[in-house]
Amino acid sequence: MLGSVGAPRWTTNANRRRHTGEPGPAHRARPRPAVEVDPVAKRPVEPSDTDARTPAGRFAIGNGWDGPAELFSDFDLPTYVGPTTFMNLPWITDPAELRRREVDVAVLGAPFDDAVSHRPGARFGPRAIREAQYTSGSIHSLQLQVEPFELLTVVDAGDANIVPARLERGHAVIYRKVREVAASGAIPIVLGGDHSITWPSATAVADIREPASIGIVHFDAHADTAAEDWGQLAGHGTPMRRLVESGAVAGRNFVQVGLRGYWPPVEVFDWMQAQGLRWHLMREIEERGAEAVVADAIAEALDGPDAIYLSIDIDVVDPGLAPGTGTPEPGGLLSRELLRAIRQVVGSVELAGMDIVEVSPPYDHAETTAMLANRAALEAISALALKRAAGHLVRFEPRVEP
Repeated sequence: MLGSVGAPRWTTNANRRRHTGEPGPAHRARPRPAVEVDPVAKRPVEPSDTDARTPAGRFAIGNGWDGPAELFSDFDLPTYVGPTTFMNLPWITDPAELRRREVDVAVLGAPFDDAVSHRPGARFGPRAIREAQYTSGSIHSLQLQVEPFELLTVVDAGDANIVPARLERGHAVIYRKVREVAASGAIPIVLGGDHSITWPSATAVADIREPASIGIVHFDAHADTAAEDWGQLAGHGTPMRRLVESGAVAGRNFVQVGLRGYWPPVEVFDWMQAQGLRWHLMREIEERGAEAVVADAIAEALDGPDAIYLSIDIDVVDPGLAPGTGTPEPGGLLSRELLRAIRQVVGSVELAGMDIVEVSPPYDHAETTAMLANRAALEAISALALKRAAGHLVRFEPRVEP
């Protein structure tokens, strides 16, 4: 259902419905202009008061089904009811509407896995991540003691226009979708998809941010800096190399955390060192602890670029906790270590964009991997809300219209 009878009570100031038509919470950092909501922005909405009593025949009356019924907005319904959007947030795909609402964060999907080298299935990741939730309405982060949807305007911007078996086209439409979102001023959080999507996604953010520079903080079991994957330059083992070689991100502005296993080979690390990339092996986390290593990674991330793009490959987490991925590597981070690291990174840098990739639902168990990816996005959103509460800017205002 994309609309509702009667006037919607959805507030453009935050992602919480108005219960009585009164103004929203007074603690928002800055007011939002009132706008007329058009059909593209009518989800979720509240039912009209006239919907409270259901017309009923005599059999229903005999069962007591004709009385007043308390109706809930789409935003406050259980997550298994109605269309699936991230956290039941409004589904807004029109870039002009994103600008008009002054959206702070836009979650979008890149359902693409044509570039995998091992187990496929990440094309189903965005939908699984959206579905892996049980809370709805205005949420409260216990970790950060903040209600993110009270402070930020967050929406689901839909998916890139992906079709199967067309790798170059897939990357092109991902670039276009992320660029549209970033050009609106919203911070894009991209749900992948295999890791090759970081090449077009981070490139789009870099283009919008010019002449300022971006760096990348990259959590992954693998460096993804190969020269090619069996002759394919755009494989999911190559995106970080393509970003450096294209000039979108300088090698010295890359920081990688969690690398382990038996790939890539020595010559790839030689190339990384020559480009100035910095990395932290899982062995270092084992010896020094995640807290110390993440602190070093944040300091390195702040050394050079103007803003940070955060890339989370879910296989950075141990596959005993996140089995639903294409190239699992034993011996990874704990789930709580990753979530804490995301809060710390986002709370410390200017976030330009983010992706969460390599969730492959066919290999998942009881949605544990999809839930972790869902919470990774929520932790970033909550950390941004805490910054807003402290008076910091979250949205980006592009200098020129693309």
